[in-house]
Amino acid sequence: MKTLKLLAGLAIVLVWLPATAQDYDYEGLDCTSIAVGRLASADGSVMTSHTCDGKSRTWLTQEPSARHPKGTVHPVYRGGRHNAFPGDTTGLRCTGEIPEVRKTYAYLNTAYPSLNEKQVGIGETTFSGPDTLRSGNGIFLVEELCRLALQRCDNARDAVLLMGRLAEQYGYIDGGECLTVADPKEVWFFEILGAGKGEKGAVWAAQRVPDDEVAVSANIPRIGRIDRSDRRNFMASDNVEAVALKYGLWDGGGDFYFYKAYHAAYGAGKNFREREWWILNELAPSLGLKYEDDEMPFSVKPEKPVSVRDVMQLLRSTYEGVEGFDMTANIKMDGKISPLANPWPTTNYQKTINSIAPGTLTFRRTVAVAWCAYSTVIQLRGWLPDAVGGICWLAVDNPAQSPHIPIFAGGTELPEAMSACGQKNYDPSLFVWQFRKANKLATLSWQTTKEGFNKTLKEVEDAAFEGLPGPKAGKDELNAYTKKVYDNAAARWAELEADYWVEFGRGF
Repeated sequence: MKTLKLLAGLAIVLVWLPATAQDYDYEGLDCTSIAVGRLASADGSVMTSHTCDGKSRTWLTQEPSARHPKGTVHPVYRGGRHNAFPGDTTGLRCTGEIPEVRKTYAYLNTAYPSLNEKQVGIGETTFSGPDTLRSGNGIFLVEELCRLALQRCDNARDAVLLMGRLAEQYGYIDGGECLTVADPKEVWFFEILGAGKGEKGAVWAAQRVPDDEVAVSANIPRIGRIDRSDRRNFMASDNVEAVALKYGLWDGGGDFYFYKAYHAAYGAGKNFREREWWILNELAPSLGLKYEDDEMPFSVKPEKPVSVRDVMQLLRSTYEGVEGFDMTANIKMDGKISPLANPWPTTNYQKTINSIAPGTLTFRRTVAVAWCAYSTVIQLRGWLPDAVGGICWLAVDNPAQSPHIPIFAGGTELPEAMSACGQKNYDPSLFVWQFRKANKLATLSWQTTKEGFNKTLKEVEDAAFEGLPGPKAGKDELNAYTKKVYDNAAARWAELEADYWVEFGRGF
């Protein structure tokens, strides 16, 4: 291993701005989702999750349930993932209309809508798929399918069927996507692509995660052989095999495997398998899964029950201390890891270090990334009333650094700071900036700050879990609890920021 001595003044200039997926030519590496069956979880809840990596908006709203007159139509839009605030129409375009239903459920309106009042939760990751399948003939992007599923469905199975049928009927115009769709009883992987250039329709398949297992989606399609006779555990569009044959993605010989036909143009996907391997291996180490393995299991039975906080911790993974994967290991000063070494190196930081000592820093796509917009861990507790049982634990910015705020299925109001997006403008009153400022300052000398930083993070989340409302809590109590946890977290992060300015005020 090489030892690298860097001038602090040089390194600090290079480490400030977060790297992006595009910086490393890792197109389509946005988002990670972990799905947990009820018998695999520590408390009997079902979980799904989502790191929304990229520039998606960071505002969110609690959209109410509604009743609609007969004959009402529902407009379908594209462009809403990047709007600055609710009602902003910049870049928004109506792609079509479908008949409205008489009653719609309340739901949490994140960039990818994530939880409804009936404890249906959704996570998302992108796997892109072959370019030949992308179609401009249709109306649906994946986030609008999420929205309609949450508005119209009270269970995960129906949500999968609805999204598949709508995409087939009205046309899917997005790239390859995986949605991890859950309710208090089960969780599904729903993978969908276009039906071909100019074709109106979709190709999709769904597989249920076994109740006693955990599955991961990390930008690679995961569904393998589809057993159409097993309706309890599989669903699919009728054209899955036909489209693969038509576009030369399958030769028609032997068993058909969805992921082999519809993977992205990166081949088997080993170039970005770090997250999938790491999470599955952490949960079931006795399986001896290796990064070099040709394929990973769809799901694994964890060797100990998985808690909500376990999922949060997995989404914070950066591989520090793991030989061959730790991006800080070779960045040393006087034989010790440099205070400036962090798991989120910018492109310039990486290139400069490697120009001084070639091969010192190999980029690894960590689970937690600095370019994350927000992340969710959705906990669905069927033994409690829906309003209290469904919780979206939501954090903004880097998942390894920001605390999770509980937002309830029965909540109706959110803190004012969550009402606008801070991705393209600086406003210290907004949700993302109330955490991003301290996060970025801590990153500048991460080996120095991380111990105290992580202690604060644990204390804030400890308090959030200890006081969760009981089964009889009404909407006012749920709203107040969300605000209480948020206010405490924001105040603690303001203290961290102030401490860092004092500590680093004369330079790093």
